Amino acid sequence: MDSASLSHPISLASRLYLARAVRDFGDGFVAVLLPVYLGVLGFDAIQIGLVATAALLGSALMTIGVGLVGARYGYRRLLMVASALMVLSGLALAAVNDYALILVAAFAGTINPSAGSVSVFVPLEHAALSQSIEDKKRTQAFARYSLIGALAAAAGSLMAASPDLLAGVGVERLAALKAMFVLYAVLGLAGGLLYAGLPALTASEGPPPAPLGPSRRIVYRLAALFSVDAFAGGFVVQSLLALWLFDRFGMSLTGAGLFFFWSGVLAAFSFPVAAWLARRIGLVNTMVFTHIPSSLFLIAAAVAPTIEIALACLLLRAALSQMDVPTRSSYVMAVVTPPERAAAASVTAVPRSLAAALSPALAGALYSVGLQAWPLILCGALKIAYDVALLWAFRHVRPPEEQGAVPR
Repeated sequence: MDSASLSHPISLASRLYLARAVRDFGDGFVAVLLPVYLGVLGFDAIQIGLVATAALLGSALMTIGVGLVGARYGYRRLLMVASALMVLSGLALAAVNDYALILVAAFAGTINPSAGSVSVFVPLEHAALSQSIEDKKRTQAFARYSLIGALAAAAGSLMAASPDLLAGVGVERLAALKAMFVLYAVLGLAGGLLYAGLPALTASEGPPPAPLGPSRRIVYRLAALFSVDAFAGGFVVQSLLALWLFDRFGMSLTGAGLFFFWSGVLAAFSFPVAAWLARRIGLVNTMVFTHIPSSLFLIAAAVAPTIEIALACLLLRAALSQMDVPTRSSYVMAVVTPPERAAAASVTAVPRSLAAALSPALAGALYSVGLQAWPLILCGALKIAYDVALLWAFRHVRPPEEQGAVPR
């Protein structure tokens, strides 16, 4: 790491936190508005699911590219390129109505139907952040990173009500929706300016970069399990969960925005709790024993007879379901050697993105034939299976701060 990075680690981390907040604010309202926008354009549930799949598949392929060229070009430059894609994807979706062009924009851009951590930005930010944080502070740093992003996404969810408010003063609904994608592009520009102020981080700073070596086996096993989790999560990415609420209970756009705001707030404040819990029971136990109850609440929401019960279950799920996010990120960075961190971030992120890209189209197909509850049920059941497998496979593989050495 260069001298500037060493002398100003807080400044580096703060820029990453702020850039994450700007980006997730945009993702927060886009994830809710995307199914509404596509519905106004005349597209059905299957087509909406395919757009979500295209967006996630494009993110996965870009993440592969990041893993291949990250050491050569550096994190700052790649983050700025990703921000430029965010600008272009927002402008493209605001400008086109043709379905084929929308698919291309979703695939080649950064639109995130999950309003979560499935994004080309994430492995780059993880690798950059891990270079500026000591091992003992790593989980707290990732919890803070996730907390800031989740709060920003929650605030963005409230912005999803803007088209309804604009319609109340005479703005045509389609025009109001398009304006939100222009705002998304503006946020991409703001994020790019923040990344431009980062030091010239490269994977070659500190220990020289390396492909997976001693950690290869553990990383591949983690990647396989994370793929199951991501495939399950793809059934209820935020855009499709919003679609379910619209179709199942006739929820308004304003109501959905308010629900996703509180859902995001609960998720956000679960991150520091996750860091606290991880210090006491370990990273793997925190991931598993918070995730299983959240999946049970999701299954309960799927069969809830009223919107009040469904929303209560979904809010309880939100309070637990994201506690594995900072702990998972910290765990991956902990159980590999420092030179392997960039490769490990990419190898674990890419299968997750590819797996998550498959299920939204399947969820859309289930919606279209009247099986609206099944995506939620499948998601919950698969995630429980993932949690059991993770606990069985990694209960004895502990990070340095838990026992002072990493078993291989």
